[in-house]
Amino acid sequence: MFRIRFTRRLPAVAVVAGLALAVAACGGGSTDSPGAAPRATAEQLNPNADLSKQSINVTVWDGYTPKELPEKVKQKLKVADMKIAVHATNEEAMTKLTAGGDSGIDVAFVSGQYAQALNEQGLLEPIHPELIPNLSNLYPEATQLSYDKGNRYSVPYTWGTTGICYRTDLVKSPPTSWNDILKPPSWADKKVTMMTTERWLALPALKALGYSVNTDKDDEIAKVKDLLLQAKPHLLGYDDTTFGDKLKSGEAVMVVAWDGWCPTTDPKKNIKFVVPKEGSDLWVDTMVIMKSSKNKEAAHALINYILDPEIHSWAASNINYKVPNKAAMDKVEVPEGSLLGIKPAELLNGESIIDLGQGSVKYTRLSSEVTAQ
Repeated sequence: MFRIRFTRRLPAVAVVAGLALAVAACGGGSTDSPGAAPRATAEQLNPNADLSKQSINVTVWDGYTPKELPEKVKQKLKVADMKIAVHATNEEAMTKLTAGGDSGIDVAFVSGQYAQALNEQGLLEPIHPELIPNLSNLYPEATQLSYDKGNRYSVPYTWGTTGICYRTDLVKSPPTSWNDILKPPSWADKKVTMMTTERWLALPALKALGYSVNTDKDDEIAKVKDLLLQAKPHLLGYDDTTFGDKLKSGEAVMVVAWDGWCPTTDPKKNIKFVVPKEGSDLWVDTMVIMKSSKNKEAAHALINYILDPEIHSWAASNINYKVPNKAAMDKVEVPEGSLLGIKPAELLNGESIIDLGQGSVKYTRLSSEVTAQ
């Protein structure tokens, strides 16, 4: 069972700012009703469409789906063709999808808050449940995601949370609070890492201060900035990708980590993961269908195929991210110590990250100012 390390969450700062402003200018990005019905009107689709006359173009993070998926899809669905383009970050995907006109993309993989932003711009085709019978494989909790309740315009692909990953043999007491990272004890001084990705850089301070992960209040963000700046001198550094390696080597003793990247299955069995008592987030990566797609029946058929337990379980087994598909997770062999066993109800204790429109610029600015000083 191999593991792939992704950089899909690393920020493209200038792009984020521009996209947030563009969404706001279109009237999107508000946080008033993220679960509201989609603005676009669903066109009538043909459940008996001849898929051999349709092709599918997908944009997804590199390694996030099986390499053989296009060939399998062509054989199974009898589509004319399937091509996969890759993006490194959500922001890169958004640039493709919002450039104007027809992006040529039928199905896009983006995180939940980005799916929300695309929908609020009227760029997404509403999901037609009758064309995706495998939606019944999803956990009931997967229909209650705050950015898209009822899966009206997106279908969840993976989900997880953020917490503290730590070396059990190098900490004098296990961490229980985000303050263990923000105000580390003397024995952990300069042996902890935090992330730089905007929303996740702010997460520990937001939760430690009792704020929502989706706040855009200037006074709250100012207090978050102060706390992050106070923490900075006590960090080993900022790290979004190699924190697990730093734990294994002993260079770090505690790190902020996404659950799937915390190496709790390391043979030495000396690494654990905890969600701090103040709570955390719930992040979701989704599949969406573009309104501009000329292959909407094939796009729905692709999503239905991916939700097949044999196919969807690949993500959990190969990239160590939980999938919101009960039938798929039932097929996954969970290694000792793996975080794949976290229950959906536990995940829903986390606060879903939603799109903040122009408010996202505040987090871009926050990240730049904190990491630059």
